[in-house]
Amino acid sequence: MLCARLAAFGLLLAVGCRSAATLESDVRRTLDSQVAAWNRGDIDGFMESYWKSDGLSFLSGATLTRGHATTLARYKKRYQPGAMGTLEFTEIEVHALPGGEAAYVLGRYTLSGTATQRGAFTLVLREIDGRWVVVHDHTGAEDPR
Repeated sequence: MLCARLAAFGLLLAVGCRSAATLESDVRRTLDSQVAAWNRGDIDGFMESYWKSDGLSFLSGATLTRGHATTLARYKKRYQPGAMGTLEFTEIEVHALPGGEAAYVLGRYTLSGTATQRGAFTLVLREIDGRWVVVHDHTGAEDPR
């Protein structure tokens, strides 16, 4: 009886680990698609990884933007295709939230171009309709001083 319980417990641990690994892989694939779209100058493609909802929130510095359309317009106003620079994400940490249908990501970004920007970000992603999408983005640039 004890052996059966231990075997069942081991199976639960293995399934839990595999699920965590799958979640991290799926989230990282979403981030990789963002970087690839950005680096080819495709803002619309970059925004494909964001939740297409008025519930999306984007916090940059002291500015809070709500909604996919408003966030997309903000990006298009600030960045022009062909002059967006090269984006890189580093120090990525993916953490599953309870239930396994959401995760938060901590990381750093570097945007190289005519001037280099660096900073940190926190994202909250949810699995919606089989896709991992950003539902909240908090990005902060480093103080240039």
